Amino acid sequence: MPGENLSRDEARRRAELVSVDGYEVSLDLRSAVGEATGGPGPRTFRSVTTIRFRCGEPGVSTFADLVAPSVTAVTLNGAPLDPAAVFDGARIALEGLAAENVLVVDAQCAYSRTGEGLHRFVDPEDGEVYLYTQYEPADARRVFANFEQPDLKAPFRFEVTAPEGWTVWSNGAGAPGDDGVWRFAETKPVSTYITAVVAGPYHCETDLYTRTLDDGTTLEIPLGAMCRKGLAKHFDADDIFLVTKQGLDFFHDHFDYPYPFGKYDQAFVPEYNIGAMENPGCVTFREEFVFRGRVTQAAYERRANVILHEMAHMWFGDLVTMVWWDDLWLKESFADFMGTFSMVEATRFTNGWITFANNRKSWAYRADQLPSTHPVTADIRDLEDAKLNFDGITYAKGASVLKQLVAYVGRDAFLEGARRYFKRHAYGNTRLADLLSVLEEVSGRDMASWSRSWLETAGVNSLTPVVTYDAGDRITELAVLQDGDELRPHRVAVGLYRNEAGALVRYARAELDVAGPRTVVEGLTGAERPDLVLVNDEDLTYCKIRFDGGSLETLRAHLGEVTDPLARALCWSALWNLTRDALMPARDFIDLVLRFAGRESDIGVLQMLQAWARSALVHHAAPDWREEGGGLLAEGALRELRLAEPGSQHQLTWARFFAASATSAADLQLLAGLLDGTAKIDGLDVDQELRWAFVEPLASHGVADEAFIAAELSRDDTASGKRHQVRCLAARPSAAVKDQAWAAVVESDSLSNALVEATISGFVQPGQRELLAPYASRYFDAIERVWEERSIQIAMDVVRGLFPGLQDDEATLAATDAWLEGHAGAAPALRRLVLESRDDLARALRGQRCDAAAGGAA
Repeated sequence: MPGENLSRDEARRRAELVSVDGYEVSLDLRSAVGEATGGPGPRTFRSVTTIRFRCGEPGVSTFADLVAPSVTAVTLNGAPLDPAAVFDGARIALEGLAAENVLVVDAQCAYSRTGEGLHRFVDPEDGEVYLYTQYEPADARRVFANFEQPDLKAPFRFEVTAPEGWTVWSNGAGAPGDDGVWRFAETKPVSTYITAVVAGPYHCETDLYTRTLDDGTTLEIPLGAMCRKGLAKHFDADDIFLVTKQGLDFFHDHFDYPYPFGKYDQAFVPEYNIGAMENPGCVTFREEFVFRGRVTQAAYERRANVILHEMAHMWFGDLVTMVWWDDLWLKESFADFMGTFSMVEATRFTNGWITFANNRKSWAYRADQLPSTHPVTADIRDLEDAKLNFDGITYAKGASVLKQLVAYVGRDAFLEGARRYFKRHAYGNTRLADLLSVLEEVSGRDMASWSRSWLETAGVNSLTPVVTYDAGDRITELAVLQDGDELRPHRVAVGLYRNEAGALVRYARAELDVAGPRTVVEGLTGAERPDLVLVNDEDLTYCKIRFDGGSLETLRAHLGEVTDPLARALCWSALWNLTRDALMPARDFIDLVLRFAGRESDIGVLQMLQAWARSALVHHAAPDWREEGGGLLAEGALRELRLAEPGSQHQLTWARFFAASATSAADLQLLAGLLDGTAKIDGLDVDQELRWAFVEPLASHGVADEAFIAAELSRDDTASGKRHQVRCLAARPSAAVKDQAWAAVVESDSLSNALVEATISGFVQPGQRELLAPYASRYFDAIERVWEERSIQIAMDVVRGLFPGLQDDEATLAATDAWLEGHAGAAPALRRLVLESRDDLARALRGQRCDAAAGGAA
């Protein structure tokens, strides 16, 4: 669309010209139900927007943003403008501005099927229609005319005309009038991308949060939680409200700034592209957080973390917002850190830092080693750049750096800095320097040099211990070596562990600042020889942990005996990084998982180990060992499944992993038997979600045909069941099936975002490399057209999801390089996605060579 990709320079210039006094937005959503009218184009709704704004340079020109099929009327300061002359499909040209202006835009906007803008979902179970908005970074312009950039904040008034019987929610409190129109209270000044509308026959539950403030007044926050009617029987709103109240208590205790947005609704919505979105007063979540079957505590922990992440945004992001997407980390890094920080201290999920170390950081380590790595505070040229920077660096590395910052300046100083930051910049916009100045005030530390090292440079350091001993087996020197392009100051703990009665326990610890290429740990000189030296014990900093030779041998033999769960998780993460870096053969990592994962107490760590083992087999193992390795994984998974306590979450986790690993006729027969009841494992409840987990491998191996899958859908004829069915259909080992799935995703835009995701997931099966081989060349032929024709969300899903990474040979690497060389002028965001996939492929090939060498040596 012309002009749709707003640049930073354009936004900066517009912010110099314009300040917005307020929006009034009127949406008529009655067209969401019934038959669509207006011809073959997209189903549309009427959107009327009035924007009151000032101009600092009267007489100049600028533009408003609107992505819509058509504009009925545009009026600027009472004078009608010709829509055909001023609207190009993405922008409305505004010329000759006055000092004070009123712009009125009457448009026909399109309902979305891609999760961007105003998404329309029809529930296949009962035919009900559900709507919700999702705007970040710049899709509010698909719903109403605006100035779509985060630093042009303004109050908003929404009114919505909805079908009879519907309920509507927005950022402010609202109710229907006698005329049936829902009118909502004016918001505080907020950015366009965090405004929201949720509408439909949602099931809703309510509660109330109360708190006595320091001045003696009582704060009351009405709470709401919504989901589709079809999910109401599974909706555990009580637990959602419990975590919500615990979070509100924590943030009020520590932020000294009362929640500023009135009510607090949380809507769990269908076909959502991301985990959740921090719309003030109306947070939206993907409905998969409403659990239809039995899940582990790790799933509840993940939901609690997301609830608290979004709540932290009410202050970090909504109250105080970055000027432009360069400083996206000012909200996402903080929310990621505060989500875990508050969860550990305020809820039942007290082991959250283990999950953070093992799961979130692995995302960051991968992103920080890609060719597209960037500093935490990034160079974001335009909205396409911004869309791709919702990544492991902005979230997990930034959060890791903040954890290091707390160790560096101290917890009290960090929280006092946050309190001053909120009060100083409430309802405003900030840059990096604004945060650094307040942290320097409260800590007395030189934040500029810290920022240069941690926020303004890219890459991850490795920390490696080097130890020497005397004749009496005592440490004469323990040094930490740091490598990387940028050597940083690290506040770390170094732990010494030894074997005591079959347990690896810590007996000595030193905390110190590591700086430069080599730092001596003075505090451990003279200590007895350890069996394991763990650099970054307690996970204070962000780094790749390496081991000395003795420690590595200890882990190979005794990893399961590390008693502290965080230390054990850090060791697992370090070993996985060695595997990804082709310093440990994939078969060795898989062997460690087979020998020690069954003893893992933390369910989230166990699930991560299983995912890593699967990745090691699919991507990093030598091709001629894959079949043997796959058999070993399936055998080990079944063994642990049978050994697990009946009815336990460990049993459920091993059941899912066994299904994902199953390849032999006997394994597949067992899965089929568990489905039809002819086989049984004591305590294993094969509920509907687990049934689908068993159906997919049966489909991918040709055991479950279309009729089999249809019969399963008849048991679960719901929106969730439909997504599972689509994935299983695309997983079947047939050339015709693959061609049909490819066409549905690449050649057509008829599928919704959720069904595109499900089709791609089913299409890409590791056991079907030969069947997928013809699509490698088709991929490179199609992606530029897909990028130009499809929405950015769908285009990203296609470009990432269909990259021929399973064709893991030098020919695919050469084809990728040829495309990059021949498409130097392609969209930078598209090139970045291809370059990242190319890096994953090259890393996999290095891992395969490492594993093959180990196999040869054996």
